[in-house]
Amino acid sequence: MDNIVTIIIVGIIALVVGFLIAKMLERNNASQLIKSAKKRASTIAKDAAKDAESIKKDKILQAKEKFIELKSEHEKVILNRDKKISDAEKRTRDKESQVSNELAKSKKLNDEVDKKRKDYDERLTYVQKKQKEVDKMHRRQVEQLEVISSLSAEDAKTQLLESIKDETKTNAMAFIQNTMEEAKLTAQQEAKKIVINTIQRIGTEEAIDNCVSVFNLESDDVKGRIIGREGRNIRAIEAATGVEIIVDDTPEAIIMSCFDSVRREIARLSLHKLVTDGRIHPARIEEVVKKTTKQIEEEIIEVGKRTVIDLGIHGLHPELIKAVGRMKFRSSYGQNLLQHSREVAKLCGVMAAELGLNTKLAKRAGLLHDIGKVPDTETELPHALLGMQWAEKYGEKTEVCNAIGAHHDEIEMTSLLSPIVQVCDAISGARPGARRQVLDSYIQRLKDLEDVAFGFTGVTKAYAIQAGRELRVMVESEKVSDEKASELSFSISQKIQTEMTYPGQVKVTVIRETRAVNIAK
Repeated sequence: MDNIVTIIIVGIIALVVGFLIAKMLERNNASQLIKSAKKRASTIAKDAAKDAESIKKDKILQAKEKFIELKSEHEKVILNRDKKISDAEKRTRDKESQVSNELAKSKKLNDEVDKKRKDYDERLTYVQKKQKEVDKMHRRQVEQLEVISSLSAEDAKTQLLESIKDETKTNAMAFIQNTMEEAKLTAQQEAKKIVINTIQRIGTEEAIDNCVSVFNLESDDVKGRIIGREGRNIRAIEAATGVEIIVDDTPEAIIMSCFDSVRREIARLSLHKLVTDGRIHPARIEEVVKKTTKQIEEEIIEVGKRTVIDLGIHGLHPELIKAVGRMKFRSSYGQNLLQHSREVAKLCGVMAAELGLNTKLAKRAGLLHDIGKVPDTETELPHALLGMQWAEKYGEKTEVCNAIGAHHDEIEMTSLLSPIVQVCDAISGARPGARRQVLDSYIQRLKDLEDVAFGFTGVTKAYAIQAGRELRVMVESEKVSDEKASELSFSISQKIQTEMTYPGQVKVTVIRETRAVNIAK
């Protein structure tokens, strides 16, 4: 027990001694650290002072270099500015020198102009002086001539002009007479040559249309179905198409009669569809006729387009193209109107080429000359004038419009295309086989026209021309005055209108003239 206490006490004493020793060591170490720190701090301060001095020197050197650099740049700018100023001063001096030279030249030129003007004034004064002398001498000569000839200057001038005028008139009349005689000798021959060449170069076809169409049937049993109960089917067909259906004893055939070829074609196609389908009743008839009508209208437009393309005609109005297409279903004196118009267009093109005229306009006028024969509605206006109105309405040229309106002499011809269209129309209609006409009745109608004119007093001669479309009446000037000639024309036209039957119109022209004939021997 005592040993343990002793050990503990010894241990405590050892701890206390150790602690005291440690404290003493710490104090010695701290004093050494402080000394070393002070020494190090003085070293750092010295190093920092050295570094600061070095940095200061570097900054001063950099500032000096920057200053030198800026100074050099400034000097360069000043040098450039001085150079520009010197260049500007040099240019200014050059311009001043140039201006002074120009002023010197201008002054010299003005001096020359003044000199020339002065010279011109002197010459003008001299010329005026000479002109006065010449005028004075001319007056003296005129006075002397007046004394010698016993005529004044005006009278002499008048006589001289009259003599020159008479001589010129005589020469002109002789020249005109010779030219007219030469033209008469050659014009008819040249005209025949052109017409014959034109006819020879055109290939034509014979095309005869009738006013009736025959619809063939497989058997007569179909006729009853077409007629229908109490005739309702045939009445529905006639009402829808405007065509007269004739069902008679003709075996396996039905006749359709109508002056309008378009309606007749619609009726024929509609009847063909109805018979093929087998369903024939009023409602079905109306439906088929509407579809067929639309089909025919499309075919008309297609025919018109194909025709103008074949003839090389461009820019035609759609309404005029439609009118051209309708010509396919129209005939004139048995001649198909579209075929006739195509022939006239080709003839016009060839004849215009022979005469050196515009062939495209000639073809255009030839194709459109009879479009007035296919109106949408009935009209009393002659087909030539109606066609001219359509052409004007749809923007055709003046030459084409005049050619359409004048091809039957309803209006005056104003261009060379007009007689060409008239001649080609006559060529196409007059060729053999072109038109169906009973010769005896045709000649009799012309003779009756002339006989009507001879039934009036004062008529000496009467001629039916233009295929009976015009009657020209020659009267005696002693018996018929100008006022009576107008009354006579009206009376003859009224008598023809009331007593005769004829297609189209008849123009009555009364001609009254006085002739003075002398013979130089």
